[in-house]
Amino acid sequence: MKSILVYCGANEGNKAVYKEAAKEVGTMLASKNIRLIYGGGSIGLMGAVADAVLQNGGDVLGIIPNFIDRWEVGHKSLPEMIKVETMHERKALMEQVTDGVIVLPGGYGTFDEMFEMLAWSQLKLHSKPIGLLNVDGFYDHLILFLDKVVADGFLRQDNRDLLLVANTVEDLMEKIMNFKKGENELYVK
Repeated sequence: MKSILVYCGANEGNKAVYKEAAKEVGTMLASKNIRLIYGGGSIGLMGAVADAVLQNGGDVLGIIPNFIDRWEVGHKSLPEMIKVETMHERKALMEQVTDGVIVLPGGYGTFDEMFEMLAWSQLKLHSKPIGLLNVDGFYDHLILFLDKVVADGFLRQDNRDLLLVANTVEDLMEKIMNFKKGENELYVK
C-alpha cells in the first residue's frame, strides 16, 4: 500500500472528534510512509488530514478542480498539487493514482465519491479496498440503510461487503491492509 485516497468534508463538523480523527488518519499515513491522495483543500477535515500528514513528514498529492482552487481553498503547502478542469477528471485521476480509500465524515461530495468508488468496484473496474471510518457513530444510519438495501434485494451481500467498516483508525487500517479482492479476476485494470 503506497497511497491512500481520503474522502472527507470540506467542513469540520460540529464535534471536535471529527477533526481529531482526520488528524489521526494523517498521522497514521505519515507513520506508515503511505502517500495521502485527497481533494487538495486547505479547509475542514480535508485540511486537517493533509496538515497532519505534512506535520509528520509524510507525502501528499492534492487534486483540485480549477474552479474550486479559485475559491482560495486550495492548500498552499503541498509538495504536489494537480489542477484539473472538472470534478469528473478529479475523481477519475484520484482513482488511478491510489491503492485504497478511507472515508471520513463529510457531506454530499464525500458520499458521491464513496458510492462511485463502490459502484466501480461492484462493476469490477477496480479492486481497491474502500474503508469507512465510523467516527463517533457518524455513519450508523448509513450502515443500517445499506443492510436494508441488501435485505430488500437491491444489493448483493458480496457487494455490500466491499465497504469495510471500522470505528477506529487502527481497525480500519488493518482491514484495508488485509483486504483481498474476490476470486473473480475480471477487473478491467
